[in-house]
Amino acid sequence: MKEKYQALQLLRFLQCSYAQGWENSVRQYEKLYPKSAIRKNRRLQTKKVLLTLSLLFFAKLLVAQELTQTIRGRVIDQQSQAAVIGANIVVQNSEPLLGSSTDADGSFRIPNVPIGRHTLLITSIGYENAIIPELVVGSGKEVILTVRLTESLVQMDEIVISAADQEKGKPNNDLAYVSARSFTVEETKRYAASINDPARMALSFAGVVSNDDESNNIVIRGNSPRGLLWRIEGVEVPNPNHFGEEGASGGGISMLSVNMLDNSDFYTGAFPAEYGNASSGVFDIKLRKGNNEKREYAFQAGVLGVDFAAEGPFSENSKASYLVNYRYSTLAVLSQLGIEVSGDAIPNFQDAAFKIHVPTQKAGSFSLWGIGGLSRQDIDDPEDQESFRYNMGTAGLSHVYFFGKRTYLESIFSYSQTLNAYSDDEPPFNYRFEEQFQKSSLRASLLLNHKFNARHTLRTGVIGSHLNFDLLAEGARDTLSFTEVDSDGSTQLWQSYAQWQFRASEALTFNAGLHHMYFRLNDNQSLEPRIGARWAFAPGQTLSAGFGVHSRLDPIVNYFATFRLNENEPYSQPNRNLDLTKSRHYVLGYERTLRDDLRLKVETYYQQLYDVPIGLSTGSGIPQYSAYSLINYQEGIVDFPLTNNGTGRNYGVELTLEKFFTQNYYFMLTTSLFQSKYTPLNGQEFNTRFNGNHVVNFLGGKEFAVGKNKNNVLGFNVRLLWAGGNRYTPVDIAASQDVGRAVPIWNQAYSAQVPDYFRPDVRVSYRWNREQFSSTLSLDVQNVINRANIFTRFYSSSEGSMVDSFQLGLIPVLNYRVEF
Repeated sequence: MKEKYQALQLLRFLQCSYAQGWENSVRQYEKLYPKSAIRKNRRLQTKKVLLTLSLLFFAKLLVAQELTQTIRGRVIDQQSQAAVIGANIVVQNSEPLLGSSTDADGSFRIPNVPIGRHTLLITSIGYENAIIPELVVGSGKEVILTVRLTESLVQMDEIVISAADQEKGKPNNDLAYVSARSFTVEETKRYAASINDPARMALSFAGVVSNDDESNNIVIRGNSPRGLLWRIEGVEVPNPNHFGEEGASGGGISMLSVNMLDNSDFYTGAFPAEYGNASSGVFDIKLRKGNNEKREYAFQAGVLGVDFAAEGPFSENSKASYLVNYRYSTLAVLSQLGIEVSGDAIPNFQDAAFKIHVPTQKAGSFSLWGIGGLSRQDIDDPEDQESFRYNMGTAGLSHVYFFGKRTYLESIFSYSQTLNAYSDDEPPFNYRFEEQFQKSSLRASLLLNHKFNARHTLRTGVIGSHLNFDLLAEGARDTLSFTEVDSDGSTQLWQSYAQWQFRASEALTFNAGLHHMYFRLNDNQSLEPRIGARWAFAPGQTLSAGFGVHSRLDPIVNYFATFRLNENEPYSQPNRNLDLTKSRHYVLGYERTLRDDLRLKVETYYQQLYDVPIGLSTGSGIPQYSAYSLINYQEGIVDFPLTNNGTGRNYGVELTLEKFFTQNYYFMLTTSLFQSKYTPLNGQEFNTRFNGNHVVNFLGGKEFAVGKNKNNVLGFNVRLLWAGGNRYTPVDIAASQDVGRAVPIWNQAYSAQVPDYFRPDVRVSYRWNREQFSSTLSLDVQNVINRANIFTRFYSSSEGSMVDSFQLGLIPVLNYRVEF
């Protein structure tokens, strides 16, 4: 036993030597061996010291087997964003216990945290406790966090940790109480078939579905995808997806790299007052700051693209940092090498993003950021030559200045530019069409936030957008030429808002706000009240409610679309005075924490859509206009008269059962039952194009620590999606055969539905952790059983019958990533 005890003492000494330095080692040595004994035998002391030095290298090898990383960041007040001094951060269940406290800047550092998944507990006197679960610590990059604490309304005698502290998915915006959740970069990487895309990742959330495998357009609660607002760094941006069509909110591939993303928010209804120009949902994307202490890199290569990221400080003595990322299409690279793997239509794309963050002592903090992408696809066929391009770029300068500890002003100036171009030339049919839409916007946003005390917070702001446009769409068939739009100019969109939060007690919180929009082109405006409440009426149980009026500006091209009834009449722009599309959102929610890592959430909602642009058939003689509504609009141009007399309604119930990532596994089950209806000019209520009626998602995964020292991770993730099929308008077969083209039955618009959609996806990954880097090899397989899901049914004039068009089959996406 004595020899075993001495061996343990020696091992502790060697570990101390490596981890804390030689000075601490000597102190530990003196504790193990009394100085009196050392004085009696200095020769023995010298031998022991030399023995220790000879074993230091061996000790380093022993310690290196347990790979570690640093967790650091800042703790700030949720409402005022001011630094929280003296907060304690503890890595739960660590042995020995690891932790740190925040300094005068709110910063903390926890070195030598073993790699793996950890849970952080954050406490501070005068603040409610917070827990960060399932935090992934790898050997390749430091973990840098921003932790937000809510000031407590009562003085607590002791710290009590409960399941309610672990609010996974709680939105970063403290004024959002319903239909909102945050998502992490790790979730975007981990979810099966999300392929690092926030939009595809969001398909697993309740109330969200995609109606097209080829695009990441998402349908939220039966609304058109065009009602989605994208924000980056607090300001509206154009569609940040490659191959995005005019008026669309999605595309084939996201321009947002996971190398750039920070934890962000996703909303599905009843948004806080600061969000405007959105009717269905909001993606509020945050870009993370680069590491301001050490240089780090990431390289990724896969089926979709090859990208590289770099970050670090500008100098050793500066807190300023940079973060840059660039990606290029893999298929385009192979094409340049003479390897053709996708036929004649090669999807060519590239994108880049950056963020430079410069904090100052007295002038606040500055951030210069930007993201842009180029995408193109060409079809070169003698009978059909097509070309499609979508280019987008946006850059901004953000500044945050604190007036004391309770007030801050955020100023953002941004510039965005997009190009949508499409051409189609079919010589055998004497057909030619070309469209080119160039748009730019200059935006200025000011947000003032003041926290009066722990109970009252006021947030107010104004957003001004100067919109420029140059729009052209024209074509010819045989000798007949036509013009869909030909306009250029500029206009403005002004938004202002104010929102007040009142915390009546620790359990009960209210907010009330007002948003105003004014569109200078036709002097249309919208005044939008927003209210919300959250009540934790029992331990682990919460009721929430929200109401809001929301409006959405139509794509600018629709206001300038030209139209004429026949060749003898001049072109006109009948849609120039279109009003904003509006909706009222009512939401009621219930949450219950079933155990520390298991949560149940139920939400029911009702949405009233009004002032919806619908087809105006008067004098046109075209019957489909009487059944047309922009509720069913997804992308493209509307080149016929519209009027704002349409209505619609969406209602349903959503359930989410989520187990957090504990004991190396997680799962999430979401179910949505809904109806989506619209009423056009003829007064008849129809199903909308997006009324799938039901969506069921199951998402789950498990990780295994493997390898000689359990430093590597093998992960399995699965996603099962079952949803109602896409809707289409029935066709009169006999009449269609007589005229040789489809004759839809317009008084039955969208009454037909293809069979239910079912798709299983899987993801397998293996992560290696080494002392200076980590790497991950992953395989995402979309539709692993290669099920033939029907996209829609259409009339084929060549076959004289209805024909099925199918969604994508099995799609494997292989990817390798290394961080160092």
